[in-house]
Amino acid sequence: MMDANKNKKKQKVVIAGGGSAGWMTAAALSKLLGKNLDICLIESEEIGRIGVGEATIPPIRVFNQLLGIDEQVFMRAVQGTFKLGIEFTNWGALDDNYIHSFGTTGKECWAGEFQHFWIAGKQKGIAAEFGDYCTELQAAKQGKFLGSKDSSLNYAYHMDAGLYAKYLSDFSAKQGVTHIEGIIDDVIINPTNGFIEAVRLENGQIIEGDLFIDCTGFKARLIEGALNTGFESYSHLLPCDAAVAVQTEKSGEPRPYTQSMARDFGWQWRIPLQHRVGNGLVYCSRFTSDEDAIASLMDNLESPAITEPRVFKYNTGRRLKGWSKNCVAIGLSSGFVEPVESTALHLIMSSILRLMKLFPQGEISQANINEYNKQTKEEMERIRDFIILHYKATNRDDTPFWRYCHNMEIPETLAHRIALFEDTACVCITETELFRIDSWTQVMLGQGIMPKGYHQIVDNMSDDELKRFLTGLKQMVDKKVAQFPTHQQFIDQYCKSMPIS
Repeated sequence: MMDANKNKKKQKVVIAGGGSAGWMTAAALSKLLGKNLDICLIESEEIGRIGVGEATIPPIRVFNQLLGIDEQVFMRAVQGTFKLGIEFTNWGALDDNYIHSFGTTGKECWAGEFQHFWIAGKQKGIAAEFGDYCTELQAAKQGKFLGSKDSSLNYAYHMDAGLYAKYLSDFSAKQGVTHIEGIIDDVIINPTNGFIEAVRLENGQIIEGDLFIDCTGFKARLIEGALNTGFESYSHLLPCDAAVAVQTEKSGEPRPYTQSMARDFGWQWRIPLQHRVGNGLVYCSRFTSDEDAIASLMDNLESPAITEPRVFKYNTGRRLKGWSKNCVAIGLSSGFVEPVESTALHLIMSSILRLMKLFPQGEISQANINEYNKQTKEEMERIRDFIILHYKATNRDDTPFWRYCHNMEIPETLAHRIALFEDTACVCITETELFRIDSWTQVMLGQGIMPKGYHQIVDNMSDDELKRFLTGLKQMVDKKVAQFPTHQQFIDQYCKSMPIS
């Protein structure tokens, strides 16, 4: 029987732009679909990378596993540390603190999730803190960690964005990806169908392609600059529109979580790596100047700076079409929510996986394009709502910025979720949503949204039964975490250099 694919012409894929978006795309396409593709990536060293996507969420591990990446080798290459969640300080109110962890809290039953049992226990005075029933959260608080590919912990990574791009660049080269150094000067459009035929570089080189991937960042050189796709702004819902980033010396043992500290006009991040710390301040330019934002960041560093602070501006929102004609936007070119929940690299990853599932078989199908854009829109809006929650659910009224956030209008989809939780302690989500019930519950409780009641199924338990149930869960978590090494001890053992053979 003849192989139908044997004489199939290879599709030419042109990736415009490097950085995390470009090289994640190149690595995945070349490793998983590369047999039928001719892939080249155009990148110029003259165009700097933003390079602040250094905190991740657990699905990044699935992406690495798909590529066959060895975690220990990877963590050494990117100078990585491990992440069990995000600590939020001063968000719900001044001097408050909670951790949004990646773990599952307690146990659920068919009628209700664990928060119903916890709320009942809280009202009866027999429950500990909500986070005491989550292994990942307690490990984070105690500075402990124990991971591997077989680990039961839900964890992610902190990593050097520049080293990550370099790692994937080397990985892609081994898979046959062609790396072209150059700056795109012009995009050549077919006058008949409006598709991109080629790009012309400043040196005059013309690079033709069948499918073009726009990884040119906020400039969106192809999807917007050439195809005029359009943009839906989220700026009225997510007020921050600028950030300043700086790197500092390593300061003590790295925490196994990202820190997010609310400031007067935004929030500050702190991301510990093996060799340094990534720092930044996300802020709203309507409420402060760049100079004051830089001063606020520099005044709140834990260790001396090793780079100059870099300011960049952005617009929150999404491209109206992530896939238009024969061009797919991945990364910042497709849109940006904001980094408070470390979703930037995840959105790159999910876009790549979505593209691979709907990858064109010869002629580009409009049905594929429509489905891709539908899924992209839904994903962005769900993540957007979760991030808006952090700003809206605040009792802070000490600065104009936080008063604005507390009083701003929010999407009906989010207002419904908040009201449902306040009234019934229920969190209803769809199967495809990124942030699960535990995430919504941790953030809403952490920022002061306390439900009025709980599901009546809990009342089937006596107070003694409920107390034994809650106590047993807490003891199980305490026992498990007590056996973990410290985060630093685990890094020292797991990420140590390979012996030279």
